[in-house]
Amino acid sequence: MTAITPEELRGLFLFESLDDDQLEWLARHGRVESFPAGTHAVAEGQPAESFIVLLDGELAMSRQVRGDEVEISRTSQRGVYAGATQAWISDAGAVSVYPSSIRAVTDCRFLVLPAAEFGPALREWFPMAVHLLEGLYHGMRTTDALISQRERLVALGSLSAGLMHELNNPAAATARATSALRERLAHMRHKLAMLADGSIDRTQLRNLVELQEVVIARLKNAVELTPMQAADREDELADWLAEHAVRDGWDLAPVLTAAGMDVDCLDEIADKVDPSLLEQSIRWLGYTLETEMLMSEVEDASARISALVGAAKQYSQMDRAAHQWTDVHEGLKSTLAVMRHKLGDGITIVKELDPDLPRVPAYPAELNQVWTNIIDNAAQAMEGRGTLTVRTSHTDTSVLVDIGDSGPGMSEEVRRRIFEPFFTTKPVGQGTGLGLDISYRIVVNRHGGDITVTSHPGDTHFVVRLPMTGTTESGT
Repeated sequence: MTAITPEELRGLFLFESLDDDQLEWLARHGRVESFPAGTHAVAEGQPAESFIVLLDGELAMSRQVRGDEVEISRTSQRGVYAGATQAWISDAGAVSVYPSSIRAVTDCRFLVLPAAEFGPALREWFPMAVHLLEGLYHGMRTTDALISQRERLVALGSLSAGLMHELNNPAAATARATSALRERLAHMRHKLAMLADGSIDRTQLRNLVELQEVVIARLKNAVELTPMQAADREDELADWLAEHAVRDGWDLAPVLTAAGMDVDCLDEIADKVDPSLLEQSIRWLGYTLETEMLMSEVEDASARISALVGAAKQYSQMDRAAHQWTDVHEGLKSTLAVMRHKLGDGITIVKELDPDLPRVPAYPAELNQVWTNIIDNAAQAMEGRGTLTVRTSHTDTSVLVDIGDSGPGMSEEVRRRIFEPFFTTKPVGQGTGLGLDISYRIVVNRHGGDITVTSHPGDTHFVVRLPMTGTTESGT
């Protein structure tokens, strides 16, 4: 470590316009340090304590991207600078680490200036320029925050629209089933009045009630038929009904088929009721079966609505603490549920979930945002057709979530930049390039974990590692 003279400083383009007093100040406060080839002058992530200027040699600047060291630039130009380049910001505490690493490619000499002293000196020497630069810097940070917020709102709006679409289907099914159920009950009341007008033998009425229970039990145990099998069964039943003078048998046959009835079952009914009551009895039983099926449809639709509301509540973590011991499976399942509309029928979901997966200390609502961004990108990559694989596992120290898709994959250049802010491969207006950047920050900065991606044609995987120890940030 040696001193430097004002004359040598004036020979650098960075300082050539400074006056003698300013050069003297730099010479007094600065020091010259040498770094052998292959060593680092500054390391990414360490406290930004020094502003450095290249005096001799060649340097390379690099950043860590998903565990890979990516070289940003390489130069041997005297006077290039790095390190605490934002020391002039008045709230410099907000920028407290080196954003990149500087490695000496050859033996290098650097002028090293303490950031704590150099920053105030710049503000004193160039007050107007510093004010302008601070305004630009804070403006960019504000813009970044607003765009990030907008990205979240757009994603929320998309999910809300999808959720409403998903809720509309069972709600409409419930409305249709209720309307049909009202009509069938009216027919049942009419038939009941006819059957109970006193002209039917008590034994016949008892047999009909017993048959009613038999066909309902048969409905519950009905085996699902293939379309071809169902069509053949309907033809058989329609022929039987026509042979037994039951009018509009073609209309009754589909209901009886769906209830699991066959010709043998109709023969059993014919044996137990008077021939004069056969048509009314079969229609009564048909209305009974339709009513049961409609009630099952209402029940299924209501359960679907309940499940969607539950998934939405779990997804948003409503009424829950922000930071808690979290079951990752709950978040993954709720995210898949609320994103079902985006995945569509052409995408097959394969879930390989570790049954012994431990809970992790996390912000579950933020993790759900990570799953949403990754799954959304996978769905878009597959363009509505392919396989989405969600796999979980764990080690002694971490929980691993692997989300894979069978899309076309990405190039090595795209893979290296996939987590960069504002980087997107989507057409203009369809993506801001912040979804995966936000995911990276949530996993790495908020949870102390890691997120990596591997990609080959037909096989792309995002792997999220979450530590099982409480290393999450306390702030936002």
